[in-house]
Amino acid sequence: MTDRGPQKNDPIRAARQAQRLKKRYRKERRFRAFGMSAVLLATGILAFLMTSIVYTSIPAFTHHNLTLDVTIIAEEVDILRDDQGLVTNVDANWLGFVRTALRDSFPEVTSRRDKRDLYKLLSIGAPDAVRDAVQADPNLIGQTIQVRLPLSDDIDLVMKGLIDRNLPETDRLVSDRELAWLDKFIAEQRVSENFAIQLFANGDSREPEMAGLKGALMGSLLTMLVTLLISFPLGVLAAVYLQEMAPKNRLTQIIEVNINNLAAVPSIVFGLLGLAVFISFFQLPRSAPLVGGMVLALMTLPTIIIATRASLASVPPSIRQAAMGVGASRLQVIMHHVLPLAMPGILTGTIIGLAQAAGETAPLLMIGMMAFIVDTPTDVTSKATVLPAQIYMWANNPERAFVARTSAGIVVLLSFLLLVNGLAIYFRKRFEKRW
Repeated sequence: MTDRGPQKNDPIRAARQAQRLKKRYRKERRFRAFGMSAVLLATGILAFLMTSIVYTSIPAFTHHNLTLDVTIIAEEVDILRDDQGLVTNVDANWLGFVRTALRDSFPEVTSRRDKRDLYKLLSIGAPDAVRDAVQADPNLIGQTIQVRLPLSDDIDLVMKGLIDRNLPETDRLVSDRELAWLDKFIAEQRVSENFAIQLFANGDSREPEMAGLKGALMGSLLTMLVTLLISFPLGVLAAVYLQEMAPKNRLTQIIEVNINNLAAVPSIVFGLLGLAVFISFFQLPRSAPLVGGMVLALMTLPTIIIATRASLASVPPSIRQAAMGVGASRLQVIMHHVLPLAMPGILTGTIIGLAQAAGETAPLLMIGMMAFIVDTPTDVTSKATVLPAQIYMWANNPERAFVARTSAGIVVLLSFLLLVNGLAIYFRKRFEKRW
């Protein structure tokens, strides 16, 4: 027998072991440091990106308005009434009323060129404010009323400090005369800053101060509704059949492989499929939420199927065996026991898939949803665009005010995605079962 006692007390061996132990600890500390550095770097980049977007979007949520005394000349107003004598519509040269009010504020402006420069102070949407006020109260006809009118985008940028008024006149978009007129209104306390309700109440426009997200938001909601109604039932039924009822043979293996491959297909391929099948073959309306929802449903189906199958597989076999032991059929086992227990994971996968689809742009580009749409869609067959497409189009516009509008659209889209992902986390925590 070999005596190992002296080896245990060998100082050389103990020193080597201690050295190896210190080396392992150093490696572990370095790995933790690298991991922590990676997390801090990623967090810093994300914080910088979010801060930059939010900071850039702040000017889009407010707008400066000019309060003017506008005279509504009764002889120039056409009032339409119904059979009962109630006012149904009021029509007039609202732009003329606004321009007259501007000229009355500056009687010294007489030349045609100066008048054109004076009119640039206000947005092209200013007459709409007068029209809305009169239509809301026809008794204002024939009176001089105070109306809050939106300033043009360039003047608004001057008020927000985004255009430096100290630059030479040749280096800025606003002339010295316009600044002088603006200063007079400011001295009279006629200029005020208000929340830009038009950002959410208006559709798209060529003018930044009048452009809004209402049409894109409604288009996104209708598109997501179609996507949900198609992808959720088809995805869940397909997953239940493949996981619980389909025989394990070569055909089902090929189907499973194809489903996994479809999850990695570039999204623009689904757009080409929608263009060729839904629009060219079935002659469905172009630029409609119906087609957009169908295309996004095809893209979302693999995600829902894979998530549903994983949730079904996580249910313990003992649940199925216990249900069958008391005489339940296979369908009853699935519908009454397995599917309810797997529903939290199914809902989580579905919501995440829909959130991913809500941020897609490439497939919708192929079916015409990257279009300038002013009207708000009323149904799934109306012409519409979606929020990511609206952001992309605003980013390509040359006007400087669209920069803030673009960032504001990104903030709204990110808020929607965070809300949806938070909803997924809630469902998972609320209904999660631990075995």
